[in-house]
Amino acid sequence: MNKPFVIAIDGASSTGKSTLAKGLAQALNFIYVDSGAMYRGVTLFAQQHGWLSPTHFDRETLVAHLDVIQLTFKNNKLLLNGTYASNEIRSMTVSNAVSQVAEVSAIRSFLVAQQRAIGAQHNVVMDGRDIGTVVFPNADVKLFLTADANIRAQRRYDELKGTDPSVTFNAVLENITQRDHLDSTRADSPLVQAADAIAINAAEFSIKALQSHVLALVKKRMRI
Repeated sequence: MNKPFVIAIDGASSTGKSTLAKGLAQALNFIYVDSGAMYRGVTLFAQQHGWLSPTHFDRETLVAHLDVIQLTFKNNKLLLNGTYASNEIRSMTVSNAVSQVAEVSAIRSFLVAQQRAIGAQHNVVMDGRDIGTVVFPNADVKLFLTADANIRAQRRYDELKGTDPSVTFNAVLENITQRDHLDSTRADSPLVQAADAIAINAAEFSIKALQSHVLALVKKRMRI
């Protein structure tokens, strides 16, 4: 390949984007980037510094400190300023606030620049909300995953209840429904399906079957 090969996977929360992307990256020996984890990392940073709470969001101060936020990936896990943060960023506290952070244009520009820099140097599988529409509009393969909100909520609840016994299914469903609305209606880079993306209802596949299906699509495109 003369240039890095880019696979963009978009979709709403808990559609299985990250699981699929990780599997594809491993199968193809590509770099995997979870763009959602990057937004969660910025959210966690803001909460740690007292700039973001359920009743307050100091956008200006957070934006002024973006240059001190270092987000890197190691073994598919996010490091925030050198410290593993993969467990913390998946908490309901972060989940309930990340859409507020993601709608700030300066933060989106900050992270999109980093994401594009990675894709310019490596074969990459990247998942998120705007990868195929904004970050890599010319991606070699674009996928858009969908699934019923109740199915997605059950998936996320099953992931969370082992580490947070206080979490409830209804709270997770409410969070997912709210995030769907915020992500799809924000002014900057809303969640929409790219015109040339392949839409897949993830609920119709097992994890293994979905990866095999998509891997076949990707390999066919790589031979063109």
